[in-house]
Amino acid sequence: MARIINARGTFTPLGVSRSSPAVVAAVGAALADFALMEELQAEAGRRIARHCGAEAGAVVHCAAAAITLAVAAAMTGGAPDRVAALPDTRGMPHRIVLPAGHAVDYGHPIEQAIRLAGALPVLAGTGQGCEVAEIAEALAHPDTAALLLVPSRLTKGRAVELAAAVAAAHARGVPALIDGAAQDWRMAELLATGADLLLVSGQKYLAAPTAGLVMGRAPLVAALRAQEKGIGRAMKASKEALAGVIAALTEREALDHGAWQAEQADKLAGFLACAAELPGLIAEAETDPTGLPFQRARLRLDPARAPGIAAALKAGEPAIWTMDDRAALGEIRLELVPLREDELGLILDRLRMLLTTA
Repeated sequence: MARIINARGTFTPLGVSRSSPAVVAAVGAALADFALMEELQAEAGRRIARHCGAEAGAVVHCAAAAITLAVAAAMTGGAPDRVAALPDTRGMPHRIVLPAGHAVDYGHPIEQAIRLAGALPVLAGTGQGCEVAEIAEALAHPDTAALLLVPSRLTKGRAVELAAAVAAAHARGVPALIDGAAQDWRMAELLATGADLLLVSGQKYLAAPTAGLVMGRAPLVAALRAQEKGIGRAMKASKEALAGVIAALTEREALDHGAWQAEQADKLAGFLACAAELPGLIAEAETDPTGLPFQRARLRLDPARAPGIAAALKAGEPAIWTMDDRAALGEIRLELVPLREDELGLILDRLRMLLTTA
């Protein structure tokens, strides 16, 4: 297996994250034994709810599955006949309103995750922006089942004020769902918007195995769990995922957040200081646009050279993956959170070699 230094962030094609020894041990122990799945799921749900202050929690296969199942829960309310009917939504509210700028593609379009449940995605506003009044207008249709919001680096246009959008949904008697896939650091904050369900990825910064964490109002969490008798059968959590999520939450609860943030800041400062000494490069910190509690490294260099340097980093041994979507503009960004000091040194050495080569 090729060795990879992942400075691109929690990127699914690179395996997303590194699990801690404690999470690895919990997963291994689960794989080696039997479990009462309902008890394990109930414990994971209790731990999720306690961690973020929600009424209830659950685990499904992944965050993409959580979107589909949350939509299914909003349409069916957990009624057995409706659960059994999906993806046939005849006789059910089936419109899912989504700000146009939140119609992200995280490997597949989020609209497809909605359609998998048999629902119809309805975009409000444009890719340049969406006003709460436009969301409210789209919600007014009698077949509306839910509002879906996506706080993400992938969104486009002017930011939507989440709490105001949630309030607009509630004014219409419609539940609000938030897909916060990479936002596990912000779970309590996002729930505080009033969202009825919040969906996050267990394997991003929480560094559990592949899992989708669902939290929010107990009736909707129960309706989501009810989909296990329907389309959710293909999206259920495994015993090792449940055990890993519980272990990862245990570690997160024991973490000194202030010390962790200081450690990340020191790591970034040291890297930027070394990078600033490289020829033809400006190194600076970049704040996460969604409010995650750390900064990334932004390297600015000649736009004529940046794409080639990003490609050469990826083609080397070990392969160094960066955020290269702005390389044509002369920017290469790196997320350092999961990286060790030896890996940071390798990145700097490779950059030095590439920048000093004509």
